[in-house]
Amino acid sequence: MNLNQNQSGFRQEIEDFIKAGFSPHFGRLKGRFNQNPFWHQLRQTGTQLWLDTGSIEDAQQLWTQEFSALTTNNTLLNKEVQSGRYDSLISEAAKILAAYPKITEHDRMLEMAFVLNAYHALRLVEKFDAYVSVEEHTALAHDVEQTVNFARRFYAICPERFIIKIPFTPAGLLATRRVSSEHIPVNHTLGFSARQNYVIARIGRPAYVNVFLGRLNSFVADNNLGDGSYVGEKATIASQVAVRKLRRKNLTTSQQIGASFRSANQILNLAGLDVLTMPPKVASDFLSTNVAAEQIADRTGMNYQVGLNQDIDPELIRLNTLWDIGEEVFACVNALEKEDLNSFTPNDLVDFFREHNCSDMMVQWLDSEIATSSAEGKIPQLKNWREALADKSIGLDSLMNLAGLNSFATDQKAMDDRVQRVLAGGSIK
Repeated sequence: MNLNQNQSGFRQEIEDFIKAGFSPHFGRLKGRFNQNPFWHQLRQTGTQLWLDTGSIEDAQQLWTQEFSALTTNNTLLNKEVQSGRYDSLISEAAKILAAYPKITEHDRMLEMAFVLNAYHALRLVEKFDAYVSVEEHTALAHDVEQTVNFARRFYAICPERFIIKIPFTPAGLLATRRVSSEHIPVNHTLGFSARQNYVIARIGRPAYVNVFLGRLNSFVADNNLGDGSYVGEKATIASQVAVRKLRRKNLTTSQQIGASFRSANQILNLAGLDVLTMPPKVASDFLSTNVAAEQIADRTGMNYQVGLNQDIDPELIRLNTLWDIGEEVFACVNALEKEDLNSFTPNDLVDFFREHNCSDMMVQWLDSEIATSSAEGKIPQLKNWREALADKSIGLDSLMNLAGLNSFATDQKAMDDRVQRVLAGGSIK
């Protein structure tokens, strides 16, 4: 039995379980929180302030009136689940699922993840009256229909505050277009470049696009290509510029998020961006710096010079794919918008990009390449990808996207395994 086929009764039972005891305070909590002059000045640059955490305790230490949202993901939720705080919730949810013995184990896994994500996000809404980005199970990243179905279900839980995170994959892009057309806000995640976000903003039309900027700096530094300074900042500003141009032309309503911050100075460097989502430690470090509030000003017009060793040819590692949007990309998107995208499959989209000279953006990864990336973790090892980058069969942005998806999948598996151990009554470590 597939739970996405006429299972309205089941879905309602799950939704009622998740929302039991939920006591929202929409629009009534703002005055309970303090104000902060530094965050106020940052807001004055036009930037929305979000905290990148799923921890109520960490958020509570920093939350002020200037913040409006929290972002969670598979990694952050996994930390909460591994703490054991939701073991009883897992057991209770399992009792509901037990009444449907014919569901597949795959569907059971997806439902448990849905319960955990939605339930935890409601706790954040309840505590802070925040908008909360909730992320779908990574197993849906290549399934258009399931991505759309779960996006609708998440949104139905709390349409007042939930934003749905969908990753940048061929299926994710097609699903985002459909979900966004239903006026469901999507935070299209795992973006790493201006050209990726140009495509996402025009084709997917989500509420938000991302650049995971800290990982870009780390790629350069960890592979001894330089100190990595300003790589992510340059890519993020280029993406912001592209998205703003599209908004002025009424081609999108997407807003740019700067994500994956690694240091407090990056907050200052990107003041004026549409949205900054900051890990608690980075936000706390920023408040501890000696910067004066009046020094906080819009920096989105900056042309940062990246910290690269002089003997490194940026073309060979395709750094330019992070901030340049080539004419072939414009042409590809112009042609793509004329197609009936609702009839496209993910493979159709990959083929279309290949036929329009953009195959390095929408890569058909081999199983061996996926396995290599998964073993590497968040930051690719250049030695494994040097040839593919040099011959331009992949972009650095597409490589970082693959690494990001694989790292989220690793954390998702850890969370799934924890759920299985709880249900089996085994040892929890």
